[in-house]
Amino acid sequence: MKAGARIQFFDTTLRDGEQAPGYSMNLEEKVRLALQLESLGVDVVEAGFAIASPGDAESVAAVARALKQTTVASLSRALEKDIDASAAALREAVHPRIHTFIATSDLHLQYKLKMSREQALDQARRMVAYARNRCAEVEFSAEDAFRSDRDYLCRIVEAAIDAGATVINLPDTVGYATPDEFFAMVEAVHTRVPNVDRATLAVHCHNDLGLGVANSLAGIRAGARQVECTIGGIGERAGNAALEEIVMTLRTRADFFDCTYTIKTEELFRTARLLASITGVKIAPNKPIVGQNAFAHESGIHQHGMMANARTYEIMTPESVGVMKTSLVLGKHSGQHAFIRRLEELGYKPGAEQAQQLFEAFKLLADRKKTIEDRDLVALVESASASVADPKRGWVLDSFVVNSGNRMTSTACVTLRKGKRKAQEVATGSGPVNASLRAIEKIIHHPFVLEEYQLQAVTERRDALGEVLVKISDETGFYRGRGVSTDVIEASILSCLSAVNHMLDANPIANALGAGTAPARQRPTRPVRAAAAKKPRKAPATRQ
Repeated sequence: MKAGARIQFFDTTLRDGEQAPGYSMNLEEKVRLALQLESLGVDVVEAGFAIASPGDAESVAAVARALKQTTVASLSRALEKDIDASAAALREAVHPRIHTFIATSDLHLQYKLKMSREQALDQARRMVAYARNRCAEVEFSAEDAFRSDRDYLCRIVEAAIDAGATVINLPDTVGYATPDEFFAMVEAVHTRVPNVDRATLAVHCHNDLGLGVANSLAGIRAGARQVECTIGGIGERAGNAALEEIVMTLRTRADFFDCTYTIKTEELFRTARLLASITGVKIAPNKPIVGQNAFAHESGIHQHGMMANARTYEIMTPESVGVMKTSLVLGKHSGQHAFIRRLEELGYKPGAEQAQQLFEAFKLLADRKKTIEDRDLVALVESASASVADPKRGWVLDSFVVNSGNRMTSTACVTLRKGKRKAQEVATGSGPVNASLRAIEKIIHHPFVLEEYQLQAVTERRDALGEVLVKISDETGFYRGRGVSTDVIEASILSCLSAVNHMLDANPIANALGAGTAPARQRPTRPVRAAAAKKPRKAPATRQ
């Protein structure tokens, strides 16, 4: 490996990562995460698979408009219609890239594509040339490269570069390789393809055997200069190589790798936290780098060593990955200046109106909790970001009263506000949360299904904030919500309202019903219920 080599990070969280069950995101969430990825310093954001659906094309276009420094890529099969869809979606990107691929292993050629090697090589050559006429940057991926014949792989890579590919990606599509074998494959392409110096070599490793990161690092050692990965390693099946693990290995073992990159590692924890907040999927406690136990020490021997010298058991500092350490204690007597300063130290820059709303919410929280920790502030801000904050647009909680016990049917009386209008309903249910959600359903005049419900404590003590993540659905799709409060019933109502407001925004007719402006003929409501079965999600025909 050449000393001081520049490694580019290609993040595919919004494309390959989103294909994992439970990780789908709406357009607004994709843009939020893409902006954070730009703040993190990734070189390329793969925003989606434009041909897959109108929603994918729209999200690629939205991310392309939002990012000002980062390259935005759209995936395409080696087909003209796919490439045209990507080019159209990337039209407003400052730095667009079309990423086209075709399978190269005999297994895929015979059973999936029904093509010969020569037919696939010709298709790759023609489609790369076609894409290059639509976009200055073209990446070509040889799907299932690791299981491809080595001589044929070198031939198709050479042809793609001759046709105009600026980046050549060598994926271990099914996570089958071992690090030594993957090194040998990348090295072979790097040394045997005569025109390889005209393109950047990239690697894309899946994690089916838990070797995604190890194989990616082996690829870098063998000459790859772009590594494709996702936040938290999310992705199809067992996922992809994790961005945070790769970059912290390069940083921690700089003596071994000696390379440069643009990732701001202090943003890693916040990026992982945002992904968890958007998707509702918790970060595993033992997750390297960003898990809550990554810098926790319980063993007495470890604690003794840490007190003597942190390097005895920590090979990196919590601050290097952005793990929050409270340096300014906030409470009910704290002023707005100190509050805003702490938010800025945590990486948030709220506008004047949002800052005032957050400070009011902070004061209410401070009346319930003696000490406000950084994790409380992050939960407060992210909950506000996940909801529809403008009361003129969405429903907000005015008040609620619940009556519940182990020998009675739970009853909830919920009052909501929308602009100048107030609405109140009473409902019963199997518990106080169920009753509250049924009351909300009666107010909005639009039935929905409670698909998922998660409750967790933000901090450790009895006065901890409760954080509730919900996913609801109607006939138009799935919607997530998030709410925090020291009262778990209130947190549940707030999370439901967040999801409901997103649902109503996507459904103008239902929104009109809830606002009381629709025709008198209204849809009957039905009780909030848990989903009996998951609806299958439509997937692209082929994936990398």
